[in-house]
Amino acid sequence: MQINPPFGYKEIVPLYKNNKVTLPAPGSVPEFCKGLNAMPVTYMEFSVACHDYPLVFTSGDEGKTYAPVAVLGLSSGENLFLSGGAWEQKVYLPAYLRRYPFCMARVNMDNVEQAERLICVEKAFIDDAGEVMFDAEGKSLPKWQPIEKLLQEYEADLERSREMSGILADYGLLEPFAIQMQVKDGAAMNLTGMHRVAEKKLEFLNASQHKNLLKKGIMGRIYAHLISLDNFTRLMDRKAARTQSAAA
Repeated sequence: MQINPPFGYKEIVPLYKNNKVTLPAPGSVPEFCKGLNAMPVTYMEFSVACHDYPLVFTSGDEGKTYAPVAVLGLSSGENLFLSGGAWEQKVYLPAYLRRYPFCMARVNMDNVEQAERLICVEKAFIDDAGEVMFDAEGKSLPKWQPIEKLLQEYEADLERSREMSGILADYGLLEPFAIQMQVKDGAAMNLTGMHRVAEKKLEFLNASQHKNLLKKGIMGRIYAHLISLDNFTRLMDRKAARTQSAAA
């Protein structure tokens, strides 16, 4: 049996009902997010995440597929939303982090990917001194129920995100773009590898395509995404403030 962990996770194993798990302390974030300049976001998160982050689309397979992400920094390994090792308060925390150390993953048996996903957990968090998630009869305890709900909703939302990204690509609406900024020493910095919806192309869609975007709720996500791009200015301000603070 082989399980491929999501990005940032180290070694995940299936969660059994007799496992005890050490839950992260409130407000803590996993170590891997400290060196990320982008974080996956899903379909349902657009309406809240757009207030704090630039939301863009990226591709890891040369344009065959796309996925939405929240931009966290303006250079590699830079996360401008961490303060003192914790996520900045009053800023939306993406579900990708809120579910940690749990996740749902597909299992490979004899090199064949199984259709059903398993609830998994980072192996390092399984500890006899941890907390029980199920009672002696195998029934979920109140502490586990909201975690399980988050995992299930997140997986369902991932499917909606894939569908949305696929439709935007099929309709030819995604275009590459870059952000340029001047750093303290006057040198130019370019942030590339991003795609956005080309708003002008919306008017050239046919009636059926327009109807589909509205029916699936994608049109609202398009405008949340476009509005969120103004947050690049806020990211630049955050970076400038960090630079000034470090120099003081």
